[in-house]
Amino acid sequence: MPVPILQVRGVIQAYGEHSVIHGLSFALAKGRIGCLLGPSGSGKTTTLRCIAGFEAISDGEILLSGKTVSRAGYLVPPELRRIGMVFQDYALFSHLTVAGNIAFGLGLMAKSERAARVADLLSIVGLTDAQDKFPHQLSGGQQQRVALARALAPEPELLLLDEPFSSLDADLRPRLSLDVRAILKQQNATAILVTHDQQEAFALADEIGVINDGALMQWDTAYNLYHRPANRFVADFIGQGVFVNGTVLTEKQVEIELGILSGEAATQYAVGSRVDVLLRPDDIVHDDASPLQAEVLNKAFRGAEILYTLKLPSGSTALSLVPSHHNHAIGEKIGIRLEADHIVAFTKPA
Repeated sequence: MPVPILQVRGVIQAYGEHSVIHGLSFALAKGRIGCLLGPSGSGKTTTLRCIAGFEAISDGEILLSGKTVSRAGYLVPPELRRIGMVFQDYALFSHLTVAGNIAFGLGLMAKSERAARVADLLSIVGLTDAQDKFPHQLSGGQQQRVALARALAPEPELLLLDEPFSSLDADLRPRLSLDVRAILKQQNATAILVTHDQQEAFALADEIGVINDGALMQWDTAYNLYHRPANRFVADFIGQGVFVNGTVLTEKQVEIELGILSGEAATQYAVGSRVDVLLRPDDIVHDDASPLQAEVLNKAFRGAEILYTLKLPSGSTALSLVPSHHNHAIGEKIGIRLEADHIVAFTKPA
């Protein structure tokens, strides 16, 4: 098998007695886009800085293309790691044009090769007509593209993106996330993104690592993080959902007040066990013909859909995504039915 571009093995990073990262391990193959996703203070940016070489590590090992670049007492400096970086504020050179910024790291190239590389990247990021403009003449989205092109110009082994969309308008982020992914894939670039925004992670990354308190909770695809969370933190953190009471009936069945769920996840619990079952908004379907009724407690209009907060017969709450032409009033009772083909259950907290 090919050697992964990035390998993080049991990395611990500490400031004196205070440990920030606790035994982090994951790997990223060439051409893949990874993401470190977690709340503020979880250790994701510190992990990125360790990979870049800005921070030393206390234990473990970081390898790039099979070569150790960090271990306890040993640190290859950032400039020798063949890593590109896109920062939160883009860090463009205000006195250089768009073309000048992109060419900045290509000083060792012949002039004709450098010009060809810059022209190629300008085309890829859609800024050929802006090559002679200065950063202050560009929009935030255009500046982000320049920063990306500049980081890709020297063809780094690994590209690191630190909250690259945080300063952009919320309505611009989803489209730009997809654009950046397309550019990275076109260049067959290997990249790690750091963000606290799940939608950015889902739009951009092939693999996502959820981090909490310096520990890796789960490294997986967006689909598995949402539908097969490894633990309660991931279940709570990813997407939206609520926990309802359940009872394990068999190795593959759990009963909740809305009906019986079937799947594989119940096998770890003894028959008769009381568990908390995660219900996602897409697990509960609006159905006027259903005898099961729930009261609308709240509603959030989302264009094509409305996210309803519902009061179940027991008094517990659940969420349901409903096409927005079903516009029900708060306090109204609507018919619902359970439509879930898997079980996500955890033991009840002590």
